[in-house]
Amino acid sequence: MWLYRRGRLLLLLALSVLALDIYFHLWPKLLLRISRDCECPGPPLREAVVSLATGASVAPTSTVPGPPKLQKLFAHPLYQPQDPHTPVPQNLLLNYHRATGSYKKRVVHFNRKRQALHTSQNSSAPLTEAVFNLSAPWLQFHLEISRDALYPRSSRTVERLIDWMGNVTVISADLSPDEKALNGECDCSQVVKPSGTHLKVILQFLDFGKAMLKPMRQRREAETPEDFFYFVDYQRHNAEIAAFHLDRILDFRRVPPVAGRLVNLTSEILEVTPNEDLEWVFFVSPANNTCFFAKCPYTCKTEYAVCGNPHLLEGSLSAYLPSLSHAPRLSVPNPWIRSYTFAGKEEWEVNPSYCDQVKQTEPYTNMKRLLNMMDLAMFDFLIGNMDRHHYEVFTKFGDDGFLLHHDNARGFGRHSHDEITILAPVYQCCLVKEDTWLRLKLLSTPEYRLSDVMRESLSQDRLQTVLTEPHLLALDRRLQTVLQVVEECVQKHGNGSVIIKESRSQAVPTRVQQRAV
Repeated sequence: MWLYRRGRLLLLLALSVLALDIYFHLWPKLLLRISRDCECPGPPLREAVVSLATGASVAPTSTVPGPPKLQKLFAHPLYQPQDPHTPVPQNLLLNYHRATGSYKKRVVHFNRKRQALHTSQNSSAPLTEAVFNLSAPWLQFHLEISRDALYPRSSRTVERLIDWMGNVTVISADLSPDEKALNGECDCSQVVKPSGTHLKVILQFLDFGKAMLKPMRQRREAETPEDFFYFVDYQRHNAEIAAFHLDRILDFRRVPPVAGRLVNLTSEILEVTPNEDLEWVFFVSPANNTCFFAKCPYTCKTEYAVCGNPHLLEGSLSAYLPSLSHAPRLSVPNPWIRSYTFAGKEEWEVNPSYCDQVKQTEPYTNMKRLLNMMDLAMFDFLIGNMDRHHYEVFTKFGDDGFLLHHDNARGFGRHSHDEITILAPVYQCCLVKEDTWLRLKLLSTPEYRLSDVMRESLSQDRLQTVLTEPHLLALDRRLQTVLQVVEECVQKHGNGSVIIKESRSQAVPTRVQQRAV
């Protein structure tokens, strides 16, 4: 009897183990196998079990998203490379052998200079030397600059360069050249700019590349106060980042690549700078945060400092262009420069025919240069930048070269206001490049909406939410304004006189010739 009962217990135990094994192992595998046999992705395992148990049907959900708008945009025929992958040497800014040979010598000189300074200071801290690397993204960026743009459409260097700036080790930090030129002289009673907005630092990296750091000064949600003049506005790190992405989307490719990065103010600036003037502007706030401020003439007060939390601070890193010794640049006053006084106006603000004078003045007798000015005006209007007092060109390319669209930190200040006077070059000259016009119209369509492709592009940056939604939507609104201004010009002068197919050394028509077409 006892053996009979023991046999039944063992049988029940074996059946229980078998049932548990079927329920927890064989049954899920069977369901997974069934779902794999379907042509479409099946519902998740948990939903499948629920549907089998209840008899309810679960609609299959696709797990393959559609192609992103940004990817589709760059695949559009208007964005496809038209030039050979390897431009002819005379169209490149730098000579490969001359540039790389010079950079190698500079690395040796840089390391010797740092070693001598390190020895003179009797520092016991380890010194990291720069290492020259021919495949470094910053060097490839320099070597790809051509007559047409800062980088080719087909280049993958930009992505590598942005990732590099977000990760590479900082081995030295210094003041920017314009701040060095002050030589410590400071009289704040004579300063027109009281807000200390020009706070920037040059960072030197492990592989000898450099970038301009502009730290976070204003929260993204904050708008520039209405009473602020454009020349005392804050410089915004996120505006630099967003301007680069917009420039690339418009296919201008005239803004040096910019990346967002969290910078450690202590270990990546204060502890690696050889400049005593830069060390002097660092302090620890009452909240125990590391802070630093700009020297005069921008400001003399620590109230205008920026602070980490306690050491980390957001900033934008703009890739450095080749040095002036390798690639001289010419700084040219903007013909539509604004008055940098609290009262008074420039001639273009009171003379509707001002463009006729510009057309008769070098270098704007060259149609390419004038059309590039129209591109710059539309770009500045879209970002809301009123502070374009100068622009730069590479002297090697002369009047046929492109305009550099750098220093955009005063953009994206007020999403609720569109400053139509920034478009003065466009509505006074009534000219626009055909390629630019076609891309602007493309970006106004629902399939390639400018705000959507900008949102996708900015999401690739390391910093979260580079632009707030109101700023993104303002881009769509301003784009419509640009299109409307050009359409009014077309109605007035005719399509052939306004929409211009670009060609080198093309003469600019006078207003009389433009009306006669």
